[in-house]
Amino acid sequence: MTTQGDVPSGRTDRALITYIRQELSAPAQAIAGYAEMLLEEAERSGSDDFRDDLARIQSASRALNGLIASLVDPARSRHGPDAHDAEEYRRRLRHDLRTPINAIKGYGEMLREDATELEDAGAFIADLDQLLAEASRLLIRIDGLVDFSLPQSEAANAGDGRVSAKVVDRFLKSVQPIAAGEADSAALLPSRILVVDDNASNRDLLKRRLERQGHSVVLAEGGSAALALVESQNFDLVLLDLLMPDVNGFDVLVALKSSLSLRDIPVIMISALQEIDSIVRCIEAGAEDYLTKPFDPVLLRARVGSSLEKKRLRDREREALAALHVEKERSEQLLLNILPAPIVSRLKGGETVIADHLANVTILFADFVGFTELSSKLPAPELVGVLSRVFSSFDALALDFGVEKIKTIGDAYMAACGLFGTREDHAEAVADMAMAMIDALNRLNADLPAPLEIRIGVNSGDVVAGVIGTHKFVYDIWGDTVNVASRLESHSLPSRIQISRSTHERLRGRYLCEARGGLEVKGKGLMETYFLIGRA
Repeated sequence: MTTQGDVPSGRTDRALITYIRQELSAPAQAIAGYAEMLLEEAERSGSDDFRDDLARIQSASRALNGLIASLVDPARSRHGPDAHDAEEYRRRLRHDLRTPINAIKGYGEMLREDATELEDAGAFIADLDQLLAEASRLLIRIDGLVDFSLPQSEAANAGDGRVSAKVVDRFLKSVQPIAAGEADSAALLPSRILVVDDNASNRDLLKRRLERQGHSVVLAEGGSAALALVESQNFDLVLLDLLMPDVNGFDVLVALKSSLSLRDIPVIMISALQEIDSIVRCIEAGAEDYLTKPFDPVLLRARVGSSLEKKRLRDREREALAALHVEKERSEQLLLNILPAPIVSRLKGGETVIADHLANVTILFADFVGFTELSSKLPAPELVGVLSRVFSSFDALALDFGVEKIKTIGDAYMAACGLFGTREDHAEAVADMAMAMIDALNRLNADLPAPLEIRIGVNSGDVVAGVIGTHKFVYDIWGDTVNVASRLESHSLPSRIQISRSTHERLRGRYLCEARGGLEVKGKGLMETYFLIGRA
């Protein structure tokens, strides 16, 4: 084999051998597959005339695959083309491979001629044509192999199906070789790795290799010890032997991946078993990778590094999702401070217009007495502090009694009950809250710069409720019931709760009320009102 530019010839040879194996194996295996199918079909249909020739084709295809495996064997290649006569190697390559292919083509073409005379042989002929086409393609590829030593301009004839040394040359230039000692010198970010193997030599070897790369290594002699360690300590990666006497590696893997707290730990299975079934089952069970013994140190480092890097990316993704979740909850909490929870749910559900006619709602208005005079005496921070303390205590009462705070308007406070769902005791809830508001203010007065009193008005009836605004949403309620409640508040007395007749009828018998007599209310005329005294 020739040296490709500044690429070491040994690496070039290995790449060429790999490329040859890849180019030859695919059509050879396809030929074997078609031969097997055709023979099965002939035996199933009782076509004895075809069976013998198909058996010969199958035998030739097996010989062909065996020859390819032998000719491109890495051990043979190290002592083959470069060490001896390259021209002899190419001659043998062409000769040895052509022999079974010629047999396949010869028997195949004869069978095709015979099959054309049969009825219902369309599928048989189609498979036979595929087999012959693969054989022809393989012959072209074999001819291309002998051109490796030719100048690239002669060998690289794109589109003729020949194997090109130029393809190998491009690959070698794009994938840089691993420098000597790179496996140990290029330390990964230090990680904590658990090595599980019942063989002491394997454990020691892995420990020394991984520690040389800067990792911290913990050893476990079996599956039971490994499960106990992962339950009590944190690990970034587990190297897990498949065959162990107590609990085998596959069962440990399944246990890890079944645990919500442990399933994210990447696991690389390590075993001398090279059966594809073992590898597939481990990958299906959640293994990150599969390494066969004895370990190639460069491959071990690459697999460990890849698994750790993927874990770090997943960890960062989880951290980002957790931070996003916290921000989302914070945003939703801010939204809940502005709008009632049921309204937030409806907006999140996609409703863009929220406007409801609601019956059986009780409205509360409260306003401070003499607050304007107080506000002229207090500095702004102290005044805002007073309002914040008082309104915060009212907000707490609203939560306690299940009443929805609607808004504050200056020093006025508005709340309602019965807006969401059916609540028969909406008047009772507002009555209890109103009495609790007066008691709370009396307690707060001991620490306020000046004592405060409130007037409260309560009315029950139908309202219209909805969300207005496009950028700054506001949930509000409107209607005659709201207007009357506001009038009752403005006509109430300090530390008194004035209620309408409709509210009184809902509280009758369970609350003590004092008739105030007829009250002239703007826009409503003479109204019968009551002062709420307490529970009966």
